[in-house]
Amino acid sequence: MKCFLPTRLVFSLFIVGMLVLASFSTASAQRSAQQFVTIGTGGVTGVYYPVGGAICRLVNANRAEHGVRCTVESTGGSIFNLNSIRSGDLDIGIVQSDWQYHAYHGTSRFEDAGPNRNLRALFSIHPEAFTVIARADANASKFEDLRGKRISIGDPGSGQRASMDLLMEALGWKYSVFRATYDLRAAEQSIALCNNQIDAMVYFVGHPNGSIQEATTTCDSRIIEVSGPAVNELIEERPYYRTATIPGGMYRGNPNDVESFGVGALLVASTDVSNDVVYHLVKSLFEGLDNFKRLHPALEHLEREAMVSDAIAIPLHPGAERYFKEAGLID
Repeated sequence: MKCFLPTRLVFSLFIVGMLVLASFSTASAQRSAQQFVTIGTGGVTGVYYPVGGAICRLVNANRAEHGVRCTVESTGGSIFNLNSIRSGDLDIGIVQSDWQYHAYHGTSRFEDAGPNRNLRALFSIHPEAFTVIARADANASKFEDLRGKRISIGDPGSGQRASMDLLMEALGWKYSVFRATYDLRAAEQSIALCNNQIDAMVYFVGHPNGSIQEATTTCDSRIIEVSGPAVNELIEERPYYRTATIPGGMYRGNPNDVESFGVGALLVASTDVSNDVVYHLVKSLFEGLDNFKRLHPALEHLEREAMVSDAIAIPLHPGAERYFKEAGLID
């Protein structure tokens, strides 16, 4: 005996089946529409890694609207990030402004690889200041006061040593103006300072920093000013340098802001990263900037206008440019 389902029931089952198929299809389409980006940062104990994580949190908070999902990766830092962006292993990276300049132009450590003309800037982040610390009994308040003193000028090949060489050239000084110079590594400088083996040390770093904290806590030491016409000329001649202020009250015995120069940390990407992805990432960051600034002390003094221009020495990514024009930050 044949059994027939009522027509109305058959129709209902058909509709349910179609809805189930549609839901699977919609979910599949949403998954395929999602775009994934990875930000290369630095070591997990440094500033770059938490900054990258903060950017991704802001992007991911709105991913239902724009479909961009952001992840962060701990890396070896600027050089690694720039090489990985070039090879396509990373989408976006946080790098120092001097290295973005050299990567784009194929100079310094990128001479063998040649220029990377596909590299683009998204925005500048925090400054990394050329920081000079002197013992309190050295009686130095500005860099010029270090004549005749014992000073660590940085490990050969380090960023601080390269910038120290350029500063000396801008001032028209020879290293013989100092009583003695030492090639100490960053980890050795604070100990030598507080053991009275040197009178001053230089360090290229974002603030706050553990090594500077050690120097100012273990012994009486002062952050001294590096400014004036020679420094202004240095910044004007090299687009990857910027003015930098080391905030007062961050370290024991240093209540006042100190002026210096430095590089900037910035976000860069390849032109292969889509304009839409970059647009939504930049928009998420700038619209959530107040929250972003609270996530790390190095970010407290960020200003929108400065982030669009400071220490950026390569072309802007079209996606970033689009947002900046919409926000009235550039013409």
